[in-house]
Amino acid sequence: MHEPDTAGPDARRQRILTLLERGPIRNQNELQQRLAADGFEVNQATLSRDLRALGVRKAAAGYELPTAPLSPQTAYQSLWHAVHTWLVGATAAQNLAVLRTPAGGAQALGLALDRAELPGLVGTIAGDDTVLAVCTTAAKARSLVRKLTAGARR
Repeated sequence: MHEPDTAGPDARRQRILTLLERGPIRNQNELQQRLAADGFEVNQATLSRDLRALGVRKAAAGYELPTAPLSPQTAYQSLWHAVHTWLVGATAAQNLAVLRTPAGGAQALGLALDRAELPGLVGTIAGDDTVLAVCTTAAKARSLVRKLTAGARR
């Protein structure tokens, strides 16, 4: 058994993403059991909020990460939720934006950025606590950093 969930929702949500990347999970009960086996005790209401915040969809095979593009409004809302939740720092370097997150937060932030399809953002590469956002120009990278850090301060 792993240590209990003392890291809060960020670590729990990252664990949900990891579990779903391995394949679909039939229902919330199964997901709760898998999380509990990893030391993440969570009730149904909290789990529902986590799934909604992560953009998880219920498909015929069970819960899975969405593959279809989100509506522009939903993608935009998800991005700003992810920025507020995960972004702790950002630096522009040439046409790149280096975005820092708590451990385990980079994939969720990178996914939200990719789905938002922001003008001038070519794509992202996410590690554990860092997202590398590739922009078309240095000016776009600086603009992205300004917008994201302003959104994180709310």
